[in-house]
Amino acid sequence: MHHAITLEALRVLDAIDRRGSFLAAADALFKVPSALTYTVQKLESELGVSLFDRSRQRAQLTEAGRLVLERGRVLLQDAQDLEEAVRQLESGWETTLRIARDTVLPITLLLEQIHQFNQLGRQVSVQVSEEVLGGGWDALVAGRCDLTLGASGDIPKGVFEYRLLGDMGFVFAVAPGHPLTQFNGPVDAQAISAFPTVIAADTSITAPARSSGLIASRQSVRVANMAAKIEAQRMGVGVGFLPRHMVKTLLATGALVELECSIPRPPMPLYMAWRKNQKGKALAWFADACAKVDWLA
Repeated sequence: MHHAITLEALRVLDAIDRRGSFLAAADALFKVPSALTYTVQKLESELGVSLFDRSRQRAQLTEAGRLVLERGRVLLQDAQDLEEAVRQLESGWETTLRIARDTVLPITLLLEQIHQFNQLGRQVSVQVSEEVLGGGWDALVAGRCDLTLGASGDIPKGVFEYRLLGDMGFVFAVAPGHPLTQFNGPVDAQAISAFPTVIAADTSITAPARSSGLIASRQSVRVANMAAKIEAQRMGVGVGFLPRHMVKTLLATGALVELECSIPRPPMPLYMAWRKNQKGKALAWFADACAKVDWLA
């Protein structure tokens, strides 16, 4: 199928519009003016419209010409992006890198790494998704991400590279004025079970879901991520264990109260992982950069 509008014709229109004349555009494109005139006239003939108003001294696009150029500039940019993507793929740089972040890790620290990566000037699209509990491993195993950060629990069987990011400590915390603050001594399972437990829901799709609510309770409140769990407990909606590094400020200001618990929750290892057969340079850069971050500070 023959198309009247070609990338070369669009480059000519773009140069004429930016430079203001056929002569200046010809110099910019290293062509003779007659070649540009032929390209424009041929395009006008095939489209059946005038693209330039020739009654004026300066080359000025008609309404139809402006429409062709505005839409055409999108195509020119897409073509440039495609060419760059192919060159980068040949050089080992991915076109897209998908990162799954467990919500126990601060998004600001990951955004700092992305900002530093952007300074490299590589045309790599970085996509960040949120996962909870087993969702981080599930995203990697199911192919929903290239790199998972903050994955916890049993490391799945498979050909994966993984690094320990740190051991996440927990604190049992409630809102100020909560009835459990009046409990004598460490709170026990029986005392806790009288109140709703706030649970961050597992985002696993293909693997069996886990639960962050390890304490049996007469009622549970299930939320989407760790930030929502913290807020729910701060408001007194329910109780439960929280990552200590995420609530240090709330504990210091009294917005949450730490209680000694007779059933303490042990620290949880958090991992970064990716597939061994994945060799992209963007993945390698992020794996190296993220390994140096103190995620639990």
